[in-house]
Amino acid sequence: MTKAEEFEQLRPLLFSIAYRILGAVSEAEDAVQETWLRYQAASARPRSAKAFLSTVVTRISIDVLRSARVRREEYVGPWLPEPLLTDPYDDPARSAELADSLSMAALLLLERLTPLERAVFVLREVFAFGFPEIASAVGRTEAACHQLAVRARRHMDAGRPRFEADRDERKELAERFFDAFREGDVDGLAQLLAADVQMVGDSGGRAPQFVPVLLGAEPVLRLLAAFTPLVVRGAGVVQPQQVNGQPGAILRDRDGRVLGTWSLDVVDGRIQTIRTVNNPEKLGHIGPVGDAWEALREANHQRPKAG
Repeated sequence: MTKAEEFEQLRPLLFSIAYRILGAVSEAEDAVQETWLRYQAASARPRSAKAFLSTVVTRISIDVLRSARVRREEYVGPWLPEPLLTDPYDDPARSAELADSLSMAALLLLERLTPLERAVFVLREVFAFGFPEIASAVGRTEAACHQLAVRARRHMDAGRPRFEADRDERKELAERFFDAFREGDVDGLAQLLAADVQMVGDSGGRAPQFVPVLLGAEPVLRLLAAFTPLVVRGAGVVQPQQVNGQPGAILRDRDGRVLGTWSLDVVDGRIQTIRTVNNPEKLGHIGPVGDAWEALREANHQRPKAG
């Protein structure tokens, strides 16, 4: 097998590692590409391509994350991970761990860890790497990696989100939510929200965003009601779609261009958290990006005039 064939075979795993460490599709893709360049330039073939490439992509991702955190401190409004529609890596033996680690809630929890803790947690808890491999990947002793893993697991368990186990029930509730949203059915939306529902929006200051964070059913419902004209009047289209392994949707303009993504956390039969990513810089990997300001202006222009 050639180097290129080995690399392409392992590319899904490398991207999945990088994405979970970085929380950004574009940065993860860049890390994978840099990994290929280093593998291509290596004079000797490693004994294990998987071990070598995983080490390289992990170290690159740690370095990128350290610099990215400085930029995120200056980010306008709440920062959310770049939405991922499908995980390219599939391992039936780790399907639960892979799905749980992909959610927006879990990725935000990973943000609380140091870059080293995050890398160790991802390699150990998500991908089941052995501690000798992890130690090599992060450049620490096995004993140190054990300590990093314990600390990371403690932080993650303390804030781990609670999701209903029944994925079909979550999907059905999400369908009802987006049907009500499309129809402008405010009463229908109200029945689906938890009393302490939270809505978080990431626009990066580059797209319409009424309020970055809302807490409580009443204010969230008012905001949803303000957004429904965009869809009811045809300036926007809601396309149900899993986002980061959770029920969600893509919001598109009338020409099919991407305006944003929505992802829903469901707890005890109610929607607990709604996360929207509208920053156009985080949407290009999904498809051509539309102008959310123009779509909103179009919807407002079609608003019936008071008689």
